[in-house]
Amino acid sequence: MSTETARRVDFYILSEDTPRARALFACRLTEKAWRSGVRVFLLLGDHARQEELDQLLWSFRPGSFLPHGGADSDEPIRLGLQPPADTDLLLINLSPTMPENWADYTRLAEIIDTDPAVRAAGRERFRRYRDGGREPVSHKL
Repeated sequence: MSTETARRVDFYILSEDTPRARALFACRLTEKAWRSGVRVFLLLGDHARQEELDQLLWSFRPGSFLPHGGADSDEPIRLGLQPPADTDLLLINLSPTMPENWADYTRLAEIIDTDPAVRAAGRERFRRYRDGGREPVSHKL
């Protein structure tokens, strides 16, 4: 990863309040990172979300092809329920909690929608990242 993205936390604030909107944006962000040569890990909160995102990565837009696999695969895009040991990548956190080893990752992304519970959890994680020495960057979409 380039030094521009080193130790960065980005919050993407959506104007919608559905898990589907978060998943679709995660696919677009994943595609952008992958096309830039960045490896991506999507951290999910449960098996149902993991299966949904697995399918969505193949079909989120016509002609999309994002090579991905499970947490232990060699694919440039991986999905899992536990944070990976490999930290030199973009971790897109779609789980309801913050990874304990968050400070080890080169780059993190949080996708927040307008659901009150998601917003509240996002604000708490924003504070924790800041208190932990990283100044998150917010992107209102």
